[in-house]
Amino acid sequence: MNEKNKISRRKVIRGLGLGLAAFTASPIFASPEMLNMEKLSEDLKDPTTKFPKPPFKGQSQPWPGLVSKMDPRPDHGEKSYKGSGRLTGRKALITGGDSGMGRAAAIAYAREGADVAINYYPTEEEDALEVIALIKAAGRKAIALPGDIRDEKFCIKLVADAVKGLGGIDILVNNAGRQQAKASILNISTEEFDWTMKTNVYALFWITKAVLPHLLPGSAIIVTTSVQATDPSADLFDYAQTKAANTSYVRSLAKQLGPKGIRVNGVAPGPIWTPLQVSGGATQEKLKMFGADAPLGRPGQPAELAAIYVLLADDSGSYANGQVYGAAGGGGQP
Repeated sequence: MNEKNKISRRKVIRGLGLGLAAFTASPIFASPEMLNMEKLSEDLKDPTTKFPKPPFKGQSQPWPGLVSKMDPRPDHGEKSYKGSGRLTGRKALITGGDSGMGRAAAIAYAREGADVAINYYPTEEEDALEVIALIKAAGRKAIALPGDIRDEKFCIKLVADAVKGLGGIDILVNNAGRQQAKASILNISTEEFDWTMKTNVYALFWITKAVLPHLLPGSAIIVTTSVQATDPSADLFDYAQTKAANTSYVRSLAKQLGPKGIRVNGVAPGPIWTPLQVSGGATQEKLKMFGADAPLGRPGQPAELAAIYVLLADDSGSYANGQVYGAAGGGGQP
């Protein structure tokens, strides 16, 4: 082969090599696996930066506080939660359904196809009306039931009104709670202690007793407890005791009702951004750095727990009974 032919042959081979390299590098001809990885990467969201992080502004509201006056405003899934019919035809009663995890559950349940009744303290009407509108916007029946669950007679009436308005109940979410930070047990009056106990413990007893005759096999009871049940803060002495009681409620009642086909489970949030904190549940010092010590570096938003409440109500979670699901950003124990 002469020198001219050798040079031409080298050019052809080099050209082929460059062409193949361009061919394999081009995204048009990328493998399905590569395309899927790229799409997956685009869909992923870093949980440490997904929602607001501390420091937060100092802010205070009279108890029980309003979502509409918080800065930043909590996210309950108002814009983000997408349903898929998992609870079609179900009927839920949720206490504390105006804000926090109760509001997130109410929105999610409605978008999953359930009719929803919410109870709330009368001064929370502004927030409650927003939730009622969101439930109706999802095409579901919405029942507003304001009142003070520290009153046994009201608790009995609450259930009766919910059953009448919804045509029955097969999901009960005992979520309403009172939390007030006090530096010392000496600062807690008997009246305040009684208020916390009646809201967080007695009301669950009264409401559950009233609901139980209406629950059929396949029904679900869900309780909002807290990481405070097992890792209590020094300044939440009374609140932490009630959350320990809530956890025992779940585990004991699940054994009673499991044979009847009624499941009982709990959700144990860690630091979640709700009106509890700005209405006396946290000191101003703690409020400004709320959630900073969680491994994710921020407080959770109620929207991030909505799917847990759906799972525990849905038949797809039918073997979950007597369980407490933690959601604390990496800290605490359920």
